[in-house]
Amino acid sequence: MQTVVANLKGGTGKSTVVFNLALWLQEGRRRALTVDLDPQRTLSDVLEVRQEEGYEPAVDAAEDLEAAGARAGEYDEVLIDVGASDMASLMAAVEAADRVLIPVPPSQADVWSTYRFVQRIQEQRGTRARPEILAFINRADTHQAVRESDETFEALQQIEGVRLLKPRLKQRMAFRRSFSEGLSVRELEPRGKASAELDALAAALFGRSRRKKK
Repeated sequence: MQTVVANLKGGTGKSTVVFNLALWLQEGRRRALTVDLDPQRTLSDVLEVRQEEGYEPAVDAAEDLEAAGARAGEYDEVLIDVGASDMASLMAAVEAADRVLIPVPPSQADVWSTYRFVQRIQEQRGTRARPEILAFINRADTHQAVRESDETFEALQQIEGVRLLKPRLKQRMAFRRSFSEGLSVRELEPRGKASAELDALAAALFGRSRRKKK
């Protein structure tokens, strides 16, 4: 399964999502290959930190879509991080993907951006069923009294052709620390709230089946 994690806006947390999802998969003994097509190379930076610190398991990475395609058969999941600053690479990744996952921070501007992105994907795929389009609330507010996350969720429900995932990742320090330290939130705080949120999101995406040890 090839999943593109993307958004037309920057700063939506997609690289953090790819990094943590890849390690969640490997925790369940499913091999994950990552591809960093974002010119900012943020995912590559955190993978370099992880390698330098000698953390296990390592996260495998391919340099581009061609290399990922050649190696895809060795992996259970391929996760692609791509930014809108290189629109050609973004739409090429979408073209080859099984599904597109859109992290959406809670704001009206992000809803508008998501709507435009969904339209662009739908125009490119035409009558084909793939890629499937999924979205979830990322960096949701941790205060229950703040309604913006719920309002964003309600607005996203009005966009046709999107499967909206209920699990949310909230604006937590653990996600920032995870990226700066080269560790997933489940490695940093196994019993923390961020870990539970990641687990719920990843299970909604990939299910909970585990690969058996050989």
